[in-house]
Amino acid sequence: MPSELIYQLKRPYHFLKTGLAKGLPARIKYRFPDKKLKIIAITGTDGKTTSSTMLYHILQESGKKVALISTVGAYIGEEKIETGFHVTSPSPDQLFAFMSKMLENKIEYLVLEFTSQGAYQSRLFGIEPDIAGVTNIDQDHFDYHLNYQNYLEAKAIVLQRAKTVVLNEDDQSYYRLKKLFPSSEYKVLDYSQEIKFVGKIEKAIKERFPELFNQQNARLVSTIALELGLNADEISESLISFKGVPGRMQFIENKNGLKIVVDFAHTPQGLRSALTALRSLMKRDKMAGKLIAIYGCAGLRDAAKRPMMGVIGVELADLLVFTAEDPRTEDVWSIIRQMKEALTTGHNKVLSIPDRREAINFAIKKLAEKGDLIAIFGKGPEKSMCYGTTEIEWSDEEAVLKALKN
Repeated sequence: MPSELIYQLKRPYHFLKTGLAKGLPARIKYRFPDKKLKIIAITGTDGKTTSSTMLYHILQESGKKVALISTVGAYIGEEKIETGFHVTSPSPDQLFAFMSKMLENKIEYLVLEFTSQGAYQSRLFGIEPDIAGVTNIDQDHFDYHLNYQNYLEAKAIVLQRAKTVVLNEDDQSYYRLKKLFPSSEYKVLDYSQEIKFVGKIEKAIKERFPELFNQQNARLVSTIALELGLNADEISESLISFKGVPGRMQFIENKNGLKIVVDFAHTPQGLRSALTALRSLMKRDKMAGKLIAIYGCAGLRDAAKRPMMGVIGVELADLLVFTAEDPRTEDVWSIIRQMKEALTTGHNKVLSIPDRREAINFAIKKLAEKGDLIAIFGKGPEKSMCYGTTEIEWSDEEAVLKALKN
């Protein structure tokens, strides 16, 4: 098909335009800083930011000189450097400049979150991680990569440059990825719910993370930390003290008798995992109220997942408010209609309020009652939302706080 041919041709184009034209001069300019750092790269559809930040925290708590580049920003030691709106993998010139600054600050380890698009577009040109880990590979970015195999292979571009690869045995990607890493060339480590750690680490994972998906993130991170030579005491104590990531299962305190949580879940697997975890939390805390979910689907992005997102919400939540989430140049009502098109039941559970602020206000002020849990998905820690071609300031957390205040 023409689209597949174009997709395959674009990769060498990105290699020339971004890798050779930007990456190579930057590596030379900054004297190959990537060769002087121990780089741990983490990717996946869901959980990569939490996992990257968790590993960064564990290394810090263990006394290591460590830096982090992720969706939530770049950290060199304790210093935060903003990377811009919706950015995970910066351009090669920015990346090598960051690395050079890290070396000036005597950083030894770099935890590097990366995306499939960043790998495909050669934004990580020349980087060979010491260790690379995978959280999961689910349906996402098919608007860009066209299909699951292309998406997986894009992630593998960087994974195959690592010395050691850590794979999720419980994920659908496991066997496809395993074929790409023959034991004669790679050291492959597996993690899963069935592979237990020594007592202290296992206990810390269960104690700190009630959510199964975060337990999996912690298993990936603990596997990497052990491979880096950290001991069980360092890992377990750091897991317990990990405060989490803003916008990832972030509970917002209030005096209204509600539980309100902001989370970044924006894929079918992420939404299912988050709603399942919240339902378990309500059962654990003996909450008899409703689970109310507010979310949308991004414009100009994988449209195939929209009906799936609608079905999952109806299956797992009591009430749903479908709303805007970076509609870009698409019509919000059209996106919402696509989210509802696969519903055979549960239409009475769904409200459509395209204005995201109005949706949050309505849920908090009119829809929810004492004892309910409101979950707002899709934006997480992001500080902007795209309408048309313009980024406007936006924060789910601030929208919630304003609604509570008023």
